[in-house]
Amino acid sequence: MAFDRLIDNIIEKQNPTVAGLDPKLDYVPASIKDACFAQYGKTLEGAAAALLAFNKAIIDQIYDIVPAVKPQAAYYEMYGWQGVKALAETIAYARKKGMFVITDGKRNDIGTTMEAYATAHLGTTDVAGESIDAFGADALTVNGYLGTDGIKPLVQICKEKDKGIFVLVKTSNPSSGELQDMTLTNGASVYEQMGSMCERWGEELGGKYGYSGVGAVVGATYPEQLKEMREKAPHTFFLVPGYGAQGGGANDAKNAFDKNGLGAIINSSRGIMCAWKKQGLTEEDFAAAARAEALRMKEDILSVIGEIKA
Repeated sequence: MAFDRLIDNIIEKQNPTVAGLDPKLDYVPASIKDACFAQYGKTLEGAAAALLAFNKAIIDQIYDIVPAVKPQAAYYEMYGWQGVKALAETIAYARKKGMFVITDGKRNDIGTTMEAYATAHLGTTDVAGESIDAFGADALTVNGYLGTDGIKPLVQICKEKDKGIFVLVKTSNPSSGELQDMTLTNGASVYEQMGSMCERWGEELGGKYGYSGVGAVVGATYPEQLKEMREKAPHTFFLVPGYGAQGGGANDAKNAFDKNGLGAIINSSRGIMCAWKKQGLTEEDFAAAARAEALRMKEDILSVIGEIKA
Protein backbone atom coordinates (compact mmCIF):
# COMPACT_ATOMS: atom_id res chain seq x y z
CA MET A 1 0.00 0.00 0.00
CA ALA A 2 1.31 3.44 -0.99
CA PHE A 3 1.33 4.95 2.48
CA ASP A 4 3.40 2.01 3.72
CA ARG A 5 6.15 3.31 1.43
CA LEU A 6 5.71 6.80 2.82
CA ILE A 7 5.77 5.55 6.41
CA ASP A 8 8.85 3.43 5.70
CA ASN A 9 10.59 6.59 4.50
CA ILE A 10 9.39 8.56 7.53
CA ILE A 11 10.75 5.92 9.92
CA GLU A 12 14.07 5.63 8.09
CA LYS A 13 14.62 9.40 8.12
CA GLN A 14 12.97 9.92 11.52
CA ASN A 15 11.15 12.81 9.93
CA PRO A 16 7.35 13.08 9.62
CA THR A 17 7.38 16.19 7.41
CA VAL A 18 6.67 17.08 3.81
CA ALA A 19 8.05 20.07 1.91
CA GLY A 20 5.39 21.92 -0.05
CA LEU A 21 6.69 23.05 -3.44
CA ASP A 22 4.34 25.97 -4.15
CA PRO A 23 6.76 28.27 -5.96
CA LYS A 24 5.97 31.83 -6.98
CA LEU A 25 8.30 33.54 -9.40
CA ASP A 26 9.01 36.08 -6.66
CA TYR A 27 10.58 33.30 -4.57
CA VAL A 28 13.10 32.39 -7.28
CA PRO A 29 16.57 34.00 -7.04
CA ALA A 30 17.35 36.63 -9.65
CA SER A 31 20.29 34.61 -10.97
CA ILE A 32 18.01 31.69 -11.87
CA LYS A 33 15.35 33.92 -13.42
CA ASP A 34 17.92 35.92 -15.39
CA ALA A 35 19.44 32.74 -16.85
CA CYS A 36 16.06 31.32 -17.82
CA PHE A 37 14.82 34.60 -19.28
CA ALA A 38 18.04 34.93 -21.27
CA GLN A 39 17.35 31.54 -22.83
CA TYR A 40 13.57 31.69 -23.27
CA GLY A 41 12.67 35.36 -22.87
CA LYS A 42 10.20 36.75 -20.34
CA THR A 43 7.64 34.16 -21.37
CA LEU A 44 5.65 31.38 -19.76
CA GLU A 45 8.37 29.00 -20.87
CA GLY A 46 11.03 31.12 -19.17
CA ALA A 47 8.99 31.34 -15.97
CA ALA A 48 8.35 27.58 -15.92
CA ALA A 49 12.05 26.86 -16.47
CA ALA A 50 12.88 29.08 -13.48
CA LEU A 51 10.38 27.28 -11.25
CA LEU A 52 11.79 23.90 -12.23
CA ALA A 53 15.38 24.98 -11.58
CA PHE A 54 14.32 26.39 -8.18
CA ASN A 55 12.51 23.14 -7.27
CA LYS A 56 15.43 20.96 -8.30
CA ALA A 57 17.85 22.99 -6.19
CA ILE A 58 15.64 22.58 -3.12
CA ILE A 59 15.10 18.87 -3.75
CA ASP A 60 18.86 18.37 -4.10
CA GLN A 61 19.32 19.86 -0.63
CA ILE A 62 16.53 18.03 1.22
CA TYR A 63 15.92 14.63 -0.39
CA ASP A 64 18.17 12.82 2.07
CA ILE A 65 16.41 14.25 5.15
CA VAL A 66 12.80 14.88 4.08
CA PRO A 67 10.66 11.91 3.01
CA ALA A 68 8.18 13.68 0.74
CA VAL A 69 7.33 16.74 -1.32
CA LYS A 70 3.93 18.22 -2.09
CA PRO A 71 3.70 20.37 -5.22
CA GLN A 72 0.50 22.43 -5.40
CA ALA A 73 -0.82 22.18 -8.96
CA ALA A 74 -2.22 25.72 -9.12
CA TYR A 75 1.23 27.30 -8.85
CA TYR A 76 2.20 25.51 -12.05
CA GLU A 77 -1.07 25.79 -13.93
CA MET A 78 -0.90 29.59 -13.74
CA TYR A 79 2.03 29.36 -16.18
CA GLY A 80 0.01 27.43 -18.75
CA TRP A 81 1.07 24.17 -20.33
CA GLN A 82 4.68 25.16 -19.78
CA GLY A 83 4.05 25.31 -16.04
CA VAL A 84 2.21 21.99 -16.09
CA LYS A 85 5.24 20.48 -17.82
CA ALA A 86 7.39 21.86 -14.98
CA LEU A 87 5.04 20.15 -12.51
CA ALA A 88 5.45 16.79 -14.27
CA GLU A 89 9.23 17.22 -14.38
CA THR A 90 9.32 18.21 -10.69
CA ILE A 91 7.40 15.05 -9.79
CA ALA A 92 9.72 12.89 -11.86
CA TYR A 93 12.83 14.49 -10.37
CA ALA A 94 11.66 14.10 -6.78
CA ARG A 95 10.69 10.47 -7.31
CA LYS A 96 14.08 9.79 -8.94
CA LYS A 97 15.63 11.07 -5.71
CA GLY A 98 13.55 8.58 -3.72
CA MET A 99 10.98 11.04 -2.39
CA PHE A 100 7.28 10.31 -2.01
CA VAL A 101 5.27 12.82 -4.06
CA ILE A 102 1.84 14.15 -3.07
CA THR A 103 0.22 16.25 -5.78
CA ASP A 104 -1.97 18.87 -4.13
CA GLY A 105 -4.75 19.18 -6.69
CA LYS A 106 -7.93 18.89 -4.56
CA ARG A 107 -9.70 17.24 -7.49
CA ASN A 108 -13.44 16.61 -7.24
CA ASP A 109 -15.84 15.02 -9.73
CA ILE A 110 -17.76 11.82 -10.41
CA GLY A 111 -17.88 8.92 -12.84
CA THR A 112 -15.70 8.93 -15.91
CA THR A 113 -14.47 12.46 -15.21
CA MET A 114 -13.06 11.39 -11.86
CA GLU A 115 -11.63 8.32 -13.53
CA ALA A 116 -9.81 10.68 -15.89
CA TYR A 117 -8.40 12.70 -12.97
CA ALA A 118 -7.35 9.49 -11.25
CA THR A 119 -5.70 8.19 -14.40
CA ALA A 120 -3.88 11.46 -15.01
CA HIS A 121 -2.40 11.91 -11.56
CA LEU A 122 -2.12 8.38 -10.17
CA GLY A 123 -2.60 5.89 -12.98
CA THR A 124 -1.30 5.30 -16.47
CA THR A 125 -2.77 6.69 -19.67
CA ASP A 126 -3.39 4.35 -22.59
CA VAL A 127 -1.93 5.65 -25.84
CA ALA A 128 -2.70 3.20 -28.66
CA GLY A 129 -1.98 0.23 -26.44
CA GLU A 130 0.98 1.79 -24.62
CA SER A 131 0.59 2.62 -20.88
CA ILE A 132 2.31 5.87 -19.95
CA ASP A 133 2.52 7.86 -16.71
CA ALA A 134 1.03 11.29 -17.33
CA PHE A 135 2.20 12.78 -14.02
CA GLY A 136 3.18 9.80 -11.88
CA ALA A 137 2.63 11.10 -8.35
CA ASP A 138 2.31 8.73 -5.40
CA ALA A 139 -0.75 10.43 -3.90
CA LEU A 140 -3.31 13.12 -4.69
CA THR A 141 -5.38 15.44 -2.52
CA VAL A 142 -9.09 15.26 -3.31
CA ASN A 143 -12.37 16.84 -2.28
CA GLY A 144 -14.87 14.25 -1.06
CA TYR A 145 -17.97 16.45 -0.98
CA LEU A 146 -19.56 14.69 -3.97
CA GLY A 147 -19.62 11.56 -1.84
CA THR A 148 -18.71 8.01 -2.73
CA ASP A 149 -19.28 8.54 -6.46
CA GLY A 150 -16.26 10.83 -6.48
CA ILE A 151 -14.00 8.55 -4.44
CA LYS A 152 -14.65 5.04 -5.82
CA PRO A 153 -12.73 5.65 -9.09
CA LEU A 154 -9.75 6.83 -7.05
CA VAL A 155 -9.84 3.85 -4.71
CA GLN A 156 -9.80 1.50 -7.68
CA ILE A 157 -6.77 3.23 -9.20
CA CYS A 158 -5.04 3.23 -5.81
CA LYS A 159 -5.61 -0.50 -5.49
CA GLU A 160 -4.32 -1.23 -8.99
CA LYS A 161 -1.35 1.13 -9.00
CA ASP A 162 -0.26 1.23 -5.34
CA LYS A 163 -1.21 4.87 -4.85
CA GLY A 164 -2.93 6.92 -2.13
CA ILE A 165 -5.31 9.85 -1.68
CA PHE A 166 -5.83 12.51 0.97
CA VAL A 167 -9.45 13.64 1.37
CA LEU A 168 -10.26 17.12 2.71
CA VAL A 169 -11.70 16.65 6.20
CA LYS A 170 -10.92 19.59 8.51
CA THR A 171 -8.91 22.13 6.57
CA SER A 172 -6.56 24.71 8.09
CA ASN A 173 -8.09 27.89 6.64
CA PRO A 174 -9.89 30.35 8.97
CA SER A 175 -13.34 29.96 7.38
CA SER A 176 -13.33 26.15 7.27
CA GLY A 177 -15.81 25.99 10.12
CA GLU A 178 -18.51 27.77 8.13
CA LEU A 179 -19.38 24.39 6.65
CA GLN A 180 -17.12 21.76 8.20
CA ASP A 181 -18.14 22.48 11.81
CA MET A 182 -21.89 22.32 11.15
CA THR A 183 -23.84 19.57 12.91
CA LEU A 184 -25.67 16.98 10.82
CA THR A 185 -28.93 15.26 11.68
CA ASN A 186 -27.02 12.26 13.05
CA GLY A 187 -25.32 14.53 15.60
CA ALA A 188 -21.89 14.45 13.93
CA SER A 189 -20.08 17.46 12.55
CA VAL A 190 -19.53 17.61 8.80
CA TYR A 191 -15.80 17.03 9.25
CA GLU A 192 -16.42 14.10 11.61
CA GLN A 193 -18.74 12.53 9.05
CA MET A 194 -16.14 13.00 6.32
CA GLY A 195 -13.53 11.35 8.53
CA SER A 196 -15.86 8.42 9.10
CA MET A 197 -16.32 8.09 5.35
CA CYS A 198 -12.54 8.06 4.90
CA GLU A 199 -12.36 5.13 7.31
CA ARG A 200 -14.98 3.29 5.27
CA TRP A 201 -13.46 4.14 1.88
CA GLY A 202 -10.09 2.90 3.08
CA GLU A 203 -11.27 -0.58 4.05
CA GLU A 204 -10.12 -1.97 0.69
CA LEU A 205 -6.67 -0.40 1.01
CA GLY A 206 -5.29 -1.62 4.33
CA GLY A 207 -1.59 -1.28 5.08
CA LYS A 208 0.96 -3.01 7.28
CA TYR A 209 1.10 -0.15 9.79
CA GLY A 210 -2.67 -0.10 10.28
CA TYR A 211 -3.28 2.90 8.04
CA SER A 212 -5.23 2.67 4.81
CA GLY A 213 -4.55 4.24 1.43
CA VAL A 214 -7.32 6.78 1.98
CA GLY A 215 -5.84 9.57 4.08
CA ALA A 216 -7.29 12.83 5.35
CA VAL A 217 -6.28 16.48 5.31
CA VAL A 218 -6.65 17.81 8.87
CA GLY A 219 -5.12 21.17 9.77
CA ALA A 220 -2.70 21.92 12.62
CA THR A 221 -4.51 25.23 13.15
CA TYR A 222 -7.34 23.30 14.86
CA PRO A 223 -5.48 21.12 17.39
CA GLU A 224 -8.56 19.99 19.33
CA GLN A 225 -10.33 18.80 16.19
CA LEU A 226 -7.07 17.19 15.10
CA LYS A 227 -6.96 15.25 18.37
CA GLU A 228 -10.62 14.31 17.99
CA MET A 229 -10.11 12.98 14.47
CA ARG A 230 -7.01 10.99 15.46
CA GLU A 231 -9.20 9.15 17.98
CA LYS A 232 -12.20 8.72 15.67
CA ALA A 233 -10.29 7.79 12.51
CA PRO A 234 -7.62 5.38 13.78
CA HIS A 235 -6.89 3.85 10.36
CA THR A 236 -6.66 7.13 8.46
CA PHE A 237 -3.26 8.68 7.77
CA PHE A 238 -3.24 12.48 8.09
CA LEU A 239 -1.72 15.16 5.89
CA VAL A 240 -1.46 18.16 8.19
CA PRO A 241 -1.19 21.67 6.73
CA GLY A 242 -1.07 24.85 8.80
CA TYR A 243 2.36 24.45 10.43
CA GLY A 244 4.59 27.52 10.35
CA ALA A 245 3.36 30.34 8.12
CA GLN A 246 -0.31 29.62 8.93
CA GLY A 247 0.33 29.73 12.67
CA GLY A 248 0.37 26.08 13.73
CA GLY A 249 3.27 24.78 15.83
CA ALA A 250 4.67 21.45 16.95
CA ASN A 251 2.43 21.34 20.02
CA ASP A 252 -0.60 21.79 17.76
CA ALA A 253 0.54 19.18 15.24
CA LYS A 254 1.41 16.53 17.86
CA ASN A 255 -2.26 15.59 18.18
CA ALA A 256 -2.09 14.04 14.71
CA PHE A 257 0.21 11.22 15.80
CA ASP A 258 -0.33 7.87 17.45
CA LYS A 259 1.71 6.49 20.36
CA ASN A 260 4.46 5.35 17.99
CA GLY A 261 4.85 8.75 16.35
CA LEU A 262 3.09 7.50 13.22
CA GLY A 263 -0.16 8.46 11.55
CA ALA A 264 0.64 11.84 10.06
CA ILE A 265 2.94 13.95 7.94
CA ILE A 266 3.25 17.70 8.61
CA ASN A 267 3.52 20.15 5.71
CA SER A 268 5.56 23.32 5.43
CA SER A 269 5.67 25.25 2.16
CA ARG A 270 6.69 28.91 2.46
CA GLY A 271 8.60 28.14 5.66
CA ILE A 272 11.02 25.97 3.67
CA MET A 273 10.99 27.70 0.28
CA CYS A 274 11.51 31.18 1.76
CA ALA A 275 13.65 30.17 4.75
CA TRP A 276 16.54 32.33 3.58
CA LYS A 277 14.50 35.45 4.41
CA LYS A 278 13.86 34.35 7.99
CA GLN A 279 17.50 33.36 8.42
CA GLY A 280 18.76 36.74 7.21
CA LEU A 281 20.63 35.26 4.24
CA THR A 282 20.84 36.33 0.62
CA GLU A 283 18.55 34.72 -1.93
CA GLU A 284 21.53 32.87 -3.39
CA ASP A 285 21.58 30.82 -0.17
CA PHE A 286 17.93 29.74 -0.58
CA ALA A 287 18.63 26.03 -1.02
CA ALA A 288 20.98 25.70 1.94
CA ALA A 289 18.51 27.73 4.02
CA ALA A 290 15.72 25.36 2.97
CA ARG A 291 17.75 22.42 4.25
CA ALA A 292 18.46 24.15 7.55
CA GLU A 293 14.77 24.92 8.02
CA ALA A 294 13.78 21.35 7.12
CA LEU A 295 16.16 20.06 9.81
CA ARG A 296 14.87 22.60 12.35
CA MET A 297 11.28 21.57 11.60
CA LYS A 298 12.16 17.90 11.96
CA GLU A 299 13.71 18.46 15.38
CA ASP A 300 10.77 20.66 16.42
CA ILE A 301 8.25 17.91 15.65
CA LEU A 302 10.39 15.13 17.16
CA SER A 303 10.78 17.15 20.34
CA VAL A 304 7.07 16.66 21.07
CA ILE A 305 6.42 13.18 19.63
CA GLY A 306 9.71 11.42 20.38
CA GLU A 307 11.30 8.64 18.37
CA ILE A 308 9.23 7.30 15.50
CA LYS A 309 8.80 3.54 15.87
CA ALA A 310 7.63 0.84 13.48
